[in-house]
Amino acid sequence: MRFDVVTLFPELFAPHLSQGITRRAFASAQVDVRLWPLRDFADDAYRRVDDRPYGGGPGMVMLAEPLLRALAAIAAERGVARPAVVHFTPTGRRIDQAVVRTFAAEPGAVLLCGRYEGIDQRVVDTHVTDELSLGDFVLSGGELPALALLDAVARLQEGVLHAPSHEQDSFSDGLLEGPHYSRPEKLAIDGVEHAVPAVLMSGHHGEIARWRREQALALTARRRPDLITAARAAGRLSRADEAYLAGLGLYS
Repeated sequence: MRFDVVTLFPELFAPHLSQGITRRAFASAQVDVRLWPLRDFADDAYRRVDDRPYGGGPGMVMLAEPLLRALAAIAAERGVARPAVVHFTPTGRRIDQAVVRTFAAEPGAVLLCGRYEGIDQRVVDTHVTDELSLGDFVLSGGELPALALLDAVARLQEGVLHAPSHEQDSFSDGLLEGPHYSRPEKLAIDGVEHAVPAVLMSGHHGEIARWRREQALALTARRRPDLITAARAAGRLSRADEAYLAGLGLYS
């Protein structure tokens, strides 16, 4: 798959694409990321890509013409008249694991990283196919959401992680992931001994799986009850799950 990133700050991407376990996906071009510095598509000596908004108001707006030239160059190189174009904006759909899985199964897209007050709406109206957001807060630009999407998509590619890893992630089955423990078995913190739960030391795989499921259910019920509601509506909760949730006494 291929992602073309239109950005004013291409230097923000290089460190991330070469670090960590997801670098396998980028280095092998399983996730082929190409950076397009927007100022290369300005047509004046100052390489200007923004101007004051019509109607007045604070801030600057990213100009339509450099963006359109960049999109045309990308389309020509891709050999696709109108590739999918993602615009990162607080007004967009929130990125979740379902969104990530969709992009991980598709051939890629153009990632449009806005700055300032935003981009000229005419580009959005004529070229943007998806608008996405990291959450209900405002960032300085679209680079961080773009990096988040690239990372999340890369880790789902074959061979990047050990096969079962992402299948046990939070949200993979609609629930939050439970706690994890490693060596040492007993650990003193501030004079208090904290031990690994005995079930994890038992070697009984069925009991361990049941404990992990219950931990995930409990954590999700306490922190994200909306996910429990969604899992119930989708029929993803078993009778044993429902009995365990009822025993928590959270909904009385």
